[in-house]
Amino acid sequence: MATENSSVPTSGRLQPEIDVPALTAVLDGEYAGIRDLVRTNLVTHAAVLDEADALGIDAFRERVRNVVVQLAATGQTGMGFPGAYGGGDDVGASIAAFETLAFGDLSVLVKVGVQFGLFGGAILHLGTDHHHETYLPRLVTGELMGCFAMTEVGHGSNVQALGTIARYDPENREFVLTTPDEQARKDYIGNAARHAELAVVFAQLEVDGRTEGVHAFVVPLRSDGRVLPGVAIEDDGRKMGLNGVDNGRIRFDGVRVPREALLDRFAQVTPEGRYESAIENPDRRFFTMLGTLVQGRVSVAGAGVSVAKVALAVATKYADRRRQFKSSPDTEEQVLLDYGLHQRRLLPLLARTYALHFAQDVVRAQLHEVFSIENDPQARRRLESRAAGIKALATWHATRVVQECREACGGAGYLARNRFAALKRDSDVFTTFEGDNHVLLQLVAKGLLTDHATEFEDLDQLGMVRYVTGLAVETVIERTSAHKLLERVRDLLPGGDAWDREAGLLDSEYHLAMVRFREEHMLAGLARRMKRGIQQDEPGAVFSLIQDHVIALARAHVERLVTEAFVDKVRALPEGTEKDALGLLCDLFALTTIEADRAWFMEHGRLTVQRSKAISREVNDLCRKVRPLAVDLVDAWGIPAPVLRAPDLVGPAN
Repeated sequence: MATENSSVPTSGRLQPEIDVPALTAVLDGEYAGIRDLVRTNLVTHAAVLDEADALGIDAFRERVRNVVVQLAATGQTGMGFPGAYGGGDDVGASIAAFETLAFGDLSVLVKVGVQFGLFGGAILHLGTDHHHETYLPRLVTGELMGCFAMTEVGHGSNVQALGTIARYDPENREFVLTTPDEQARKDYIGNAARHAELAVVFAQLEVDGRTEGVHAFVVPLRSDGRVLPGVAIEDDGRKMGLNGVDNGRIRFDGVRVPREALLDRFAQVTPEGRYESAIENPDRRFFTMLGTLVQGRVSVAGAGVSVAKVALAVATKYADRRRQFKSSPDTEEQVLLDYGLHQRRLLPLLARTYALHFAQDVVRAQLHEVFSIENDPQARRRLESRAAGIKALATWHATRVVQECREACGGAGYLARNRFAALKRDSDVFTTFEGDNHVLLQLVAKGLLTDHATEFEDLDQLGMVRYVTGLAVETVIERTSAHKLLERVRDLLPGGDAWDREAGLLDSEYHLAMVRFREEHMLAGLARRMKRGIQQDEPGAVFSLIQDHVIALARAHVERLVTEAFVDKVRALPEGTEKDALGLLCDLFALTTIEADRAWFMEHGRLTVQRSKAISREVNDLCRKVRPLAVDLVDAWGIPAPVLRAPDLVGPAN
């Protein structure tokens, strides 16, 4: 196979060397300053990692709260808020700070996310000047603690079906909040059990006997530490992890709040009881409201990537120093990372972590533009889709990496003092934070099927099926027809009709062609299946039958976005060792992505048996080339030594 025509060149070097600080600068990008501030704070508060095991649950919760308030005093947690209220006027910087904070204790991270991301973000994005002036100055400093009361025990991801009721009383100009049954109980709410004085509560708004859909209200929970009348709060107790966060259950029994408690950016209720909104369509109004909260998904995605980095940093450093078995009687035992199988276990995961890092850069930049510059509904929908997809893949990746790295460190990796126990228990919930990953991927597929049309916002699951089986399905099928796909690919690669057998294995155009073909072929196939099925069955039954295809399409779409982000980043770099090293990782990521789905590519005629075997050989060769760079590659992430907290695996922190 011709493998030398890579469009991500290695400048003729088989083995580039890495300038670690220079690569760190590439990775930190424009947010190097805020990342360095967070790293300094992580070192200052590194003891909290040990205290998670040493302290009882109540003491640890208080410790985490104190750390969060101290972090707020440095300015790192308030970067996304307006300067007028003590913030930094920089949404992108707030995400970068959160990503970096995820190197440390994850209870601290989640407490920060609840306080400043969810609670503070809801007031900032759903409220207006009155709410900003009343709450943000004390919220940004951590003096005023709050929670984000959306999730209910009976409704999960189906936010539109929430059961909590907020009925307007025009005589007293108040909203009356009620939990009508146990299914409407707010649950798993971070900060609720101990520390929140206020809650942003999502409830069904009733005005003059008519339900206007889900809206958000600022509701007091405590005064001077005491729970207020009409509010009932229970502690969720110990969880699988994150026990420094006080999750709780909340019920409301006729709790009255003033009319001004409605976060009224998108809808208002007049004193007399008239409902008003500039967005007439209730579904569009609901999705517009939720769209402002997309920052949470972007944050969790970045945290997932950082968790993977910590696990890989520990496992890679351990594998570079731990010796086991001799290759011959007259030699010393071999280090783990020199074994081909160990390279296969860790180095493709390292490459994928780099790929997700650069994909996260793209979605963070889009978030910053949408919230700081643009007022474009289409741009917002593209952001929501990308954020949902990257969050799903990044958090699944984190879970997989932590497990693989724990196993790669043997018995020492199982000791609580060596960080993996904490990483595993505290990050596992990321796959369901801010939306279950399977539900999020269905949202991604919905956007692809409707091509982000105006109708996108107005469709529930059954409506989507009906829509796609109409005019739109013909557009999708025509746009993704096989002959057009092949024509586009032939224009980019050598080999004519045999492009998938003649292109170089290290040609990034080949990598892109393969993942693009897979996505578009799946999209057309899904549209056809939906159209065929709707002629024979009810829309709900059709969607249930094809959900496996829906998820496969969404994953293929997001993997294409990740591949493009990595390739674009490498191409944009100036010639040098950083580009050479990242080029090797980019090739490794792309080929292992194709290799992992080789069955699909072979079933659809895009991969021969011989080429499939050649890809596996190339992956092995790339692992051997990356191996001498591995420690430098994980060092470039800039994880402070004290927060690795794995003395038996990497040695004590300096």
